[in-house]
Amino acid sequence: MSNETIIQPLQGPLQGTAQVPGDKSISHRAVLFSAMAEGTSHLSGVLDSEDVRSSIAAVTQLGATVDLAPGKDGSLAGTVSGWGIAGPTQPDVPIDCGNSGTTARLLMGMLAPWPIQVTLTGDDSLRRRPMRRNTAPLMKMGVQFKPAEADHLPITEVGTSDLRAIDYDAPMASAQLKTAVLLAGVYAHGTTTLHEPAPSRNHTELMLPEYGVPTTAGTRMAEVSGPAVMHACDLRVPGDASSAAFLVAAALLKQGSSIRVEGVSLNPARIGFVRTLERMGAHITEHIEGHEGKEPYGTIEVAYTASLHGCEVPSQHFASILDEVPVLALVAAHARGVTVFKGVGELRAKETDRVRAIMDGLEKLGVDVWEEGENLYIEGDPSLCAPAGLAFNSEGDHRIAMTWALVGLCGTEPVTVRGFDAVAVSYPTFLADIESLVRS
Repeated sequence: MSNETIIQPLQGPLQGTAQVPGDKSISHRAVLFSAMAEGTSHLSGVLDSEDVRSSIAAVTQLGATVDLAPGKDGSLAGTVSGWGIAGPTQPDVPIDCGNSGTTARLLMGMLAPWPIQVTLTGDDSLRRRPMRRNTAPLMKMGVQFKPAEADHLPITEVGTSDLRAIDYDAPMASAQLKTAVLLAGVYAHGTTTLHEPAPSRNHTELMLPEYGVPTTAGTRMAEVSGPAVMHACDLRVPGDASSAAFLVAAALLKQGSSIRVEGVSLNPARIGFVRTLERMGAHITEHIEGHEGKEPYGTIEVAYTASLHGCEVPSQHFASILDEVPVLALVAAHARGVTVFKGVGELRAKETDRVRAIMDGLEKLGVDVWEEGENLYIEGDPSLCAPAGLAFNSEGDHRIAMTWALVGLCGTEPVTVRGFDAVAVSYPTFLADIESLVRS
């Protein structure tokens, strides 16, 4: 990762139509579920990013055959032939999940039904992220982990062909935790049910039926009955809503801008940022135009809004904006009044401590920002203007890197972002996509 990148102000408003790369969460699942399935799946629109490449490398190491190549639009397309009922092969060395928490946590559920021993590890950032939330329910199902009480990678998992179904109350709303338990439940004997304190992303519940696994899904529960056999399917990945949020924010903050983001996932569990921006008074709408499987997709239209105002984001809505809080915090800094994000504790367990990163960055901008318990408060200023000479540190977090880049892109002074190359984790073409919308 290069040390510093200077982000220059855009030379005009954003105008026209954009498309964002494939949804990262759906891309991970498409690759991982296809590796589990019997037969050959045909995939398109898969995000070509470092995180998804970690999932591709992991399933290849476990015996799946992956033939995905970049197409004209930059996304990956091709086939994945899964291990099916034969199960994954015993890898010779630990599986390196890179920076991808999704890869590591979903693999725990995928490996659970098979009597092999696999060590999972990752980069420095991933090795600091909590894993006990995943290992605890899987141990109840009969999986062994070494060390048994470990909360961080590296962890060695020993699966079992005699998995027990469980009825589990999750301590937090986490799609990664939920997915790991459901994937193990596909092979467990009986019905595995997971209850959440608040709704989380539901891509797994929508996608498993495409692979031949009936899934029951409610607002805060999901269940599968096993043992079942996953079958290959054909699937196209829609555009990433979290990536679209950064183009949307740029248009909101850059005077004179008006853009359309097309072909993006409009799953209600993923566009909480749209609902939040609506409450702030933003000129923003979305239009569903079709479905890929059960995943809705369509267009988001947004225009510069000079009169944004603060709002309250309740904790029960937090899971739907988990990855967008940094950029929403930047928008809130330009809104009149106070915005409060409730129940932000989970942000401390991401690629970096995002609560601290948001506060450090906004304080550099001269914004009043503070914590009270699990809540984050931001007092915005519509006349906010970044001073010259600002330097931000992404700390290797792709969402933080893009957020602070917007300060330079939408402002009047260049800014320096240390570790900007972290954007390759989820949105490698971020700068190029924004610059392509400039009409000077």
